[in-house]
Amino acid sequence: MESLTNRSKPVDRRPMNLWEKIYLPAVIKGLGITLKHLFKKKATYNFPEQTRPFSPVFRGLHILNRDEEGRERCTACGLCAVACPAEAITMEAAERKPGEEHLYREEKYAARYEINMLRCIFCGFCEETCPKDAIYLTETFAPANYQRKGFIYGKEDLLIPFPEKENQPVTEKP
Repeated sequence: MESLTNRSKPVDRRPMNLWEKIYLPAVIKGLGITLKHLFKKKATYNFPEQTRPFSPVFRGLHILNRDEEGRERCTACGLCAVACPAEAITMEAAERKPGEEHLYREEKYAARYEINMLRCIFCGFCEETCPKDAIYLTETFAPANYQRKGFIYGKEDLLIPFPEKENQPVTEKP
């Protein structure tokens, strides 16, 4: 049978001679490899002082976005929950009441929106399928926790804080 990669080498099955039996060449070769790695650049980072550069396609924690006026972008269409292969996203839709136009962008909004980070595989399908660009993945790691309920992020954990108005007066502290 012909190999696919042409990287295979035939195995030498002849008996070893005396020079090969004492393993001295193999030991010297191993020490040479060790000395070569001794002078190479280290692959580790001293974490608090140095941070590792992220890949441009790194996908971290989820964020629910707001529009320019500070209203929630999510319209509870459910496409992100359907696209999630791990079924980590659950949501409940609700109708916007009169007087809530400043809070929600459309007539329908997500009353409950949860992501179970223990299930999430950070594939980014939820970000790709969202027609309103309401959800995206940031460059932030999911923090460690001791309990399972700490990994279930609700809408209040995921939503970007309400933006400050530019024309608000600045209060000075005495």
